[in-house]
Amino acid sequence: MQNSNCKLTTGSDSRSNPAPILILRIASSILHFALCHLQFAVLAFVLFYVSPGWAADDWKQAVGPRTWQFPRDHGAHPEYRTEWWYFTGHLADDSGSRFGYQLTFFRQGLRFKLPAQPNAWDVRDIYLGHFAITDIAPKKFHYADKISRSGPGLARAAVDILDVRLLNWSAKMKGPDLFIQAREKGLELNLTLTPRKPLIFHGPSGLSQKGPKPGQASYYTSFTHLETRGALKMPNRLSPVPVKGRSWFDQEFGSNQLTAEQIGWDWFSLYLSDGREVMIYFLRLKNGTVEPASSGTLVEPDGKSRHLFLRDINLSLLKQWKSPRSGGNYPARWRLKVPAAGIDLTVEPYVADQELNTEGSTGVVYWEGAIGGQGTSKGRPVTCQGYAEMTGYAGAVGGLF
Repeated sequence: MQNSNCKLTTGSDSRSNPAPILILRIASSILHFALCHLQFAVLAFVLFYVSPGWAADDWKQAVGPRTWQFPRDHGAHPEYRTEWWYFTGHLADDSGSRFGYQLTFFRQGLRFKLPAQPNAWDVRDIYLGHFAITDIAPKKFHYADKISRSGPGLARAAVDILDVRLLNWSAKMKGPDLFIQAREKGLELNLTLTPRKPLIFHGPSGLSQKGPKPGQASYYTSFTHLETRGALKMPNRLSPVPVKGRSWFDQEFGSNQLTAEQIGWDWFSLYLSDGREVMIYFLRLKNGTVEPASSGTLVEPDGKSRHLFLRDINLSLLKQWKSPRSGGNYPARWRLKVPAAGIDLTVEPYVADQELNTEGSTGVVYWEGAIGGQGTSKGRPVTCQGYAEMTGYAGAVGGLF
């Protein structure tokens, strides 16, 4: 029986050895939760007593150019410690109701190699997921998260193509199309995503630098324009409704790419009504400045892209929103300018409260949600839609990834 006073809690925020902090935070959350939920007790046992080698130095680092091979590189890269497949989008049903969605799959390596003769308790990777839908008109935000060890019927990620599963959530590629599904707490998503622009590489040959040292980086690719169709269900509806719209898909992998001095990040993906797309991220440091390696990518209507250095981007804070639950003080309106590209946008969330407390998986409180705005691009009026992710406003995340 579940104890009504039990809830997941996060572990200590030590910065002395940042590499295993995420795993320790997950493990401590699960251990506390296991006292109340039998199904988590098994996973807690695995993490604490059967899976040594969390801080092993064998993980491959993201350094230098990569020779890409697709569709293989849409699959998992188990030689790197951390990887995520990340879908966001804007959808509408036939009545004109509008929605934003996020579906993210994480793979976190616990140890680089299993024993020569592994037993049933041996675990190399764990999988985590976040799923959220924003119902824009009534300003409702719903989310769920989950975690599982790898194993048959539990969680896995193929290495030869995009084929990720976390219990009853999944992302799969067949031919050019991507298929994503999730169902949790009255939320359902079943979408087909078709690329309308070629794959984009962020940074030189897809190497996205996150810090000053070699290895403080990830390999990062995106489909920035995915025509989307399928079905969506909200908790207050009896059955799914047909929806269509547009999505964005990111994939990143690396090992220990963030530094302990980085307390969080602000990430934006925006698609403009003139056919351009922009991705930018700012890594915030403890001393109040921004990591010089922060950068972005501009994608033109024909699919050609160019790297944006920090000096090319101007982001001004215009408004804040304070979470009544975490106390986090989040940015809530921005002015984004990329002068060399003729971009000047004012952007804000469609719903102020899109904060997630992922105590059931990563143990991180962060803000991720649908945003929109207007401005000019090359001197002409445009509107824009997209997603923003903000971490470190309700607890630092430096060294977690």
